[in-house]
Amino acid sequence: MTEKINLENLLNKIWLLNDNIFLKQAAVIILYAVLAKIIDLFNEKVLRKIVSKTKISFDDQLVELLHSPVYWSVFCFGLLHALALNPPPPPYVPVLPELIKSFILIIWLIAGVKTINLSFDHAIIHSPRTEKIGKDITLLAKKVIRVVLIIAGLNWLLVIWEVNLTPLFASAGIAGIAVAMAAKDSLANFFGGVSLFMDRTFKVGDYVIIDNDKRGEVIEVGIRSTRIKTRDDIMVTIPNSILATSTIINESAPIPRFRIRIPIGVAYGSDLDQVEKAMLAVAKANPNVVKELEPRIRLRSFGASSVDFELLLWVSDPREKGLQTHNLLKAIYQKFAEEDIAIPFPQLDVHFDSQFNKNS
Repeated sequence: MTEKINLENLLNKIWLLNDNIFLKQAAVIILYAVLAKIIDLFNEKVLRKIVSKTKISFDDQLVELLHSPVYWSVFCFGLLHALALNPPPPPYVPVLPELIKSFILIIWLIAGVKTINLSFDHAIIHSPRTEKIGKDITLLAKKVIRVVLIIAGLNWLLVIWEVNLTPLFASAGIAGIAVAMAAKDSLANFFGGVSLFMDRTFKVGDYVIIDNDKRGEVIEVGIRSTRIKTRDDIMVTIPNSILATSTIINESAPIPRFRIRIPIGVAYGSDLDQVEKAMLAVAKANPNVVKELEPRIRLRSFGASSVDFELLLWVSDPREKGLQTHNLLKAIYQKFAEEDIAIPFPQLDVHFDSQFNKNS
C-alpha cells in the first residue's frame, strides 16, 4: 500500500499526468513494465550466473522455471494498479480485475506443479534418502501433493470470482456418498496402491510372480494400477485392489540376485567326484554367475535310471534366469562329453526266466 501511495504521489507531481487519468494509467503500466524488464535483466545477467557456478543443476532449472511467472506477475500488477486508478464502466468493473487475478493465479499454479515435479524428480535421482524411503513412495507423495495443490488453486479461483461455496460444501455429504458408491472400485484401487506403497512389496524394476501365474518386470506403479512387462514383452495392467489381496513373490528382494537350480542326472557307475568338479568348473567359468556366493552341488536322489544331482548358483538379475540356464546346460553337456561322463536316458531291461523258456 505504501509503494502504491508513493507511486501515485510521484505521478501527481507531474502536472501533465495529473490532468489526464488515461496518461497516468499508461505511465503506471509503463513503469511496471520497466520494473518487470529490470527483474528480467537481473535474472539473465546476475542470478543465472550465480546459480551456474553451483555443482547441482536443480537451481538452474528452478530459476529458469520461475522466470516467466515473476515477469508476468509484475506486469499484471501494473495492470491492476492502473485499473484501480480509474475503474472501467459497469460491465467491466468486476470482470477485468478478476481476469487478471485469475491469470496470475493460473501461471503460478502451473509453475507450482512444475516445481513439484522438478523437486521430486531431482530428489529421486540425487538424494540418498530417496533410496531409504523408496522411489515408489516418493512418486506417490509427488502425485498427492500435486493433486492437493491443484484443488487449492481451483478453490482460490472460485474465491476470486466470489463464487459462494456454502451450497457446495452443504451438498458435499450427499455428493460424497454418491461418488463413493459410483467410484468404489477406484477407491479400492487407490487404497490398495497405498497399502502396496506402505508395505513396499515391490518397486519399479523388480521381477515378481503374481499368484504363481504372471511373471514379469514391474514397469510402473501407479495410484490405480500396476503395470508388469512379461517375458513375452506383453504389458499386463493389474488393478491395485487385486494386487493387495494376491500372493506376490518378489524375485528381486531382499537381495538383488536370483538363485537358479539346475537338475542333472548322470549314469550309475560314474565317478561322482569327477561329476561335481566338472559342474563346478562350468559354473565358475560363466561370467554372469555371482562370484560372492560359491556355486553348490547337491546329490538329491538315486533315480530309476540316473544319479540325480542339482547345481545351485546365483545370477545378478532375475531376467537372466532363462538365458543363463540355457548357457549352463549347454556348457555342462559339452563338459560331460569331454570327460566321458554319461548322461543316461530312461530304459527298461526285460529278463526272461529260464523255466519259462523250457516250458515254451
